Amino acid sequence: MLAAVGLCASALAQTRGSAPAVTAPQAIVAEPASQAAFPIHVGPADAVPRNSFVRLRGLPPMAALSEGHSIGPGTWAVPLAALPELKIMLPAGSSGRSEIIVTLVAVDGSVLAEAKSTLAVAADPKAGRGQAQRDPRPPAVASILRAGAAEGAERSQPPQPVTQPTTPQDRERALRLVKKGDEQLSEGNAAAARLFYERAADAGLAQGAMALAATFDAVELARSGLRGIQPDTKLAQRWYERAMQLGAGDAEARLRRIGAN
Repeated sequence: MLAAVGLCASALAQTRGSAPAVTAPQAIVAEPASQAAFPIHVGPADAVPRNSFVRLRGLPPMAALSEGHSIGPGTWAVPLAALPELKIMLPAGSSGRSEIIVTLVAVDGSVLAEAKSTLAVAADPKAGRGQAQRDPRPPAVASILRAGAAEGAERSQPPQPVTQPTTPQDRERALRLVKKGDEQLSEGNAAAARLFYERAADAGLAQGAMALAATFDAVELARSGLRGIQPDTKLAQRWYERAMQLGAGDAEARLRRIGAN
């Protein structure tokens, strides 16, 4: 007769030897519109039950992780294999301190180990108070907000040349970024979605640039039924131009429509 049929994952881990542990940086200092490394270690390997994952709570609402998926406001689930290269992606306009709770969770939901980390995001010294008060737009994509000093000059400059993914693996990674962006956008988190789309576009994926442009396109936002996301024709135009440069067939038609408006 098997006496361990009802043994939970945490008890099972203890019977294997040492209990599992999770370690994370005590403090992370980052800037707005940037990515910050957030390496997490779980071990020992023989003490961690199969299909366990790490749950992070307390992330800034507009932040996103490079791996895993959002399971609630400020809460993400990340597979163990993705932990060493994990990054926090912060949109422009982020600031303040957040206490992040990192929990190792077994497949049955039991908590195996826990750690805490503090994320400190310094206010952008280049952002003027007057501009912040006048500009009602949501946090835009990092590279856009860092571009050109003058609005007229920015409009006159074409997008920087980009190349398409060079290997099937690069393309697959870029497609995963678009998928993550779609997940965030479906939950109404446009700032996080734009970060993922931008990374896919920067990797040379036309689909990423098209998806990013659509988050600024009033017609596409209305068509998708998303509410509360501020459109921006200039940014939509810029990213449609990037998408056309990457070979997106629908980009030219959308550019003509925006121009007609």
